[in-house]
Amino acid sequence: MRDAVEYALSGKCIVYPTTTQPALGCLPEPAALDMLYELKQRPAEMPVSIGVTSLEQAAALVEVPPDVHSILADFPEGSLTVVLRAHKTLDARLGGDNVAIRVVAHPVAKELLAITGPLTATSANRSGEAPVSDCDKAAHLLSASGEGIGSISGTCPGGMPSTLIAWYSVYGSTELSDTEVLREGVVSKEEILIWLRRRI
Repeated sequence: MRDAVEYALSGKCIVYPTTTQPALGCLPEPAALDMLYELKQRPAEMPVSIGVTSLEQAAALVEVPPDVHSILADFPEGSLTVVLRAHKTLDARLGGDNVAIRVVAHPVAKELLAITGPLTATSANRSGEAPVSDCDKAAHLLSASGEGIGSISGTCPGGMPSTLIAWYSVYGSTELSDTEVLREGVVSKEEILIWLRRRI
């Protein structure tokens, strides 16, 4: 853990465990994002999500409407990633004005982010390639030399990714019904729609 923290805080990338797939984390800063996008060979127009320990930690970056607390409380921790309005425009690779936030559930990820602060939470694999479940292996595959990426050893359970939803506020709306499911994952689209209908 100590080495991974030092890597992250020095602006490098690290692989850390989540309740789904290994995540590739870096500080939400331009130089670190340059490295992350190079490692993933990811198009710059495809933003990555940010992992946080809690919505309280996320509140330093984004606006958190009260209903967001409710929906995260009603579904398994870590199962939802929510796009929220940023307080100020961030790097476009983080979504600019609208940032995807995932409250992590894995205890190791929670411990890590409590020390480092928010880190990116994109999957630890090259774009277009299947993810692997082992964090050390994921780090090695991302780096041809096996160096330059920190990792926290561990095997992730795999399975479906978190469900990605865009909160209505990112569209300038005040209507909960305008919340949109962008990617179906651990939680089905129908479950989200049922939750929304009950709140309206």
